[in-house]
Amino acid sequence: MGIIGMGRIGNVHYQNLLTFSDVHVKTICDILVDNSWKEKYTRVPNLVKDYHHVLDDPMIDAVLICTPTDLHPQITIDAARAGKDIFCEKPVGFENKDILEAYKVVNETGVKFEVGFNRRFDKHFDKIVEHRDEGRIGEQQILKITSRDPEPPSLDYVEHSGGIFMDMTIHDFDMARFITGQEIDEVHVFGNVLIDDNIRKFKDIDTAVISLKFTNGMLGVIDNSRKAVYGYDQRIELFGSKGVARAENVLNSETIFVGKDGSLSDTPMYFFLQRYKDAYARELKSFFGAIRGKHPVACNFEDGIRAIRLAEAAKRSLLSGQAEKVAEVE
Repeated sequence: MGIIGMGRIGNVHYQNLLTFSDVHVKTICDILVDNSWKEKYTRVPNLVKDYHHVLDDPMIDAVLICTPTDLHPQITIDAARAGKDIFCEKPVGFENKDILEAYKVVNETGVKFEVGFNRRFDKHFDKIVEHRDEGRIGEQQILKITSRDPEPPSLDYVEHSGGIFMDMTIHDFDMARFITGQEIDEVHVFGNVLIDDNIRKFKDIDTAVISLKFTNGMLGVIDNSRKAVYGYDQRIELFGSKGVARAENVLNSETIFVGKDGSLSDTPMYFFLQRYKDAYARELKSFFGAIRGKHPVACNFEDGIRAIRLAEAAKRSLLSGQAEKVAEVE
């Protein structure tokens, strides 16, 4: 393996890779690499600044792309042409022309390509899909997704994030497709800045309610907030003609105190690194299984583009005040 980009998410993946006995990280690439990194990454033979050194190495079979989003398409193109299987963090890019060019090259070269939508690998959400597939939900009618961060990101991050729909809600758009197994025809967004007025400077919002109309007629709603004071709020409910499946928050502890004045339970885990720790490991395990031909890629390039199309439609709806159709992949 080679890892390209060693920010927060790159380091999460690196720590998980160390747990695989049959996967070895040969090279780490980051523009900030210096001699001090040798002490931090003692188990990695090569530390480089230019990702082409990773792609030129015939011993490296696959790469993880964990760089800023605007670099994803070109690195994907270069990695695919070098014959490397690719795991790329979301989103797969910002500019449509670049995204479609990378998509074309991946298809032409036939390399395996997986998008890092880690929530697909959360065991609690998986259980909802299991209930759906086994017919317990019946005909799906309503999907509800609550996704609220414990605090807003830095303003520097907001400036380069691509906006709330591309950065945050894109996970929820992917989950809407994954949980239901259905495509979304149109979205209608109400959004505002209710937390940090500085976000307006970047023509972004921090609070949104998004209505979804699926192609099979069912309905959905996503609510987002950049600041839930009680922790990382991650809940999903799928309602149908036979019943409902609901995944509640994962709490810091399952202990409940009950006294004469009422009861007390713990708060949700604070952020995504804690809440989705196991999911990050499971998505890499799935990626390696796909590379070895055990099963198809669980979240492919088309899934990545469809999530972007939903984010784009949401942005159009916020600006127009109307429901907006979701464009096709190409």
